[in-house]
Amino acid sequence: MLLHRLAVLASLSLAGSPGCGETGDQGGVDVPNPLTDPDEGPPAGTDEGECTVPAEAGLADVSNPTTVVGDGTPQSCTADATIDAVAQGGIITFDCGPDPVVITLDRPAKIFNDTGPEIVIDGGGLVTLSGAGRTRILYMDTCDEAQVWTTPMCNNQDHPRLTVQNLTFVDGNATAEGEELSGGGGAIYARGGRLKVLNSRFFNNECASVGQDVGGGAIRAFDQYNGQQLYLVNSTFGGEPGLGNRGSNGGGISSIGVSWTIINSLFSHNEAVGNGANPAAQGTPGGGSGGAIYNDGNTMTLSLCGTTIEHNRVNDHGSTIIFVSNDHTGNMRIERSSIINNEGGTWYPNYPQISGHEDTPIEVIDSTIGP
Repeated sequence: MLLHRLAVLASLSLAGSPGCGETGDQGGVDVPNPLTDPDEGPPAGTDEGECTVPAEAGLADVSNPTTVVGDGTPQSCTADATIDAVAQGGIITFDCGPDPVVITLDRPAKIFNDTGPEIVIDGGGLVTLSGAGRTRILYMDTCDEAQVWTTPMCNNQDHPRLTVQNLTFVDGNATAEGEELSGGGGAIYARGGRLKVLNSRFFNNECASVGQDVGGGAIRAFDQYNGQQLYLVNSTFGGEPGLGNRGSNGGGISSIGVSWTIINSLFSHNEAVGNGANPAAQGTPGGGSGGAIYNDGNTMTLSLCGTTIEHNRVNDHGSTIIFVSNDHTGNMRIERSSIINNEGGTWYPNYPQISGHEDTPIEVIDSTIGP
């Protein structure tokens, strides 16, 4: 769907990183690994982020949960209990004891569309959900008949309204979910209803590595109800070398026709690893755009406030952001944010590291956008 193509660069080779269950090794000495130790790794969000969070983007009240996963011990917080809780919907919290815990899934936790309308998953800052490099972690699709059709307009319905908060997602892998689902969202795939992500971290998630219109190493989103904003608040994507997310396009997040409001968040060391752009150059598989963020579609907006985007990389366009509104109605707003030290191509004339149509308005307020 992207309408502009630059020269195709050489494919990016990814350095290996410790998998789930492994501990990083430096000279034979074990070092903490945030993929297996929830106490480690960069925090959610940025220290510099001081933008006000609107009420509708605030934390959900979980004081009266529908389901509590666990009975106070780490052993009770199993994959099956987590998957069952998500399938039942409502407000989901965890009681796995006082210490951080990793719950490793062998299949995605799937939202059923008739269990809302409000669904909240809150890890209390202590829970990491891992896909172990074998499975996507969380899945919601209002047009998936297996998850129950609830309206005749499945691609534009107001529920489920899913809030994910105070969680860490590691080693999600959408490529293991079959060809029809492998296009994006290693950690979260969300189509329809509403999605909101707060105070969460995303490390080493991945989706398909090539393809002109697939992406979202961590999150892939479609069809937010009535084009309403998808809020992403105080969250971290990558944050350190070896922790970044990756996919053909949009190493961190990817969407088609979705408007995002991103507040007080961090994107770093994410990678768009496809090559050939979109439409794909002859002889290439396509992809390689939007190191941190990939926005495509019509009539959409992207708003960043208090957000840092650095050390992301692409093979083709938009080392930080690619934003292509095919009907030329979209716009971007960047406020009190920093976009620096990213690597890859661009075609936007005024702001390197960002790719989009020349007539796409970008409003920049008290921000740094580097070369």
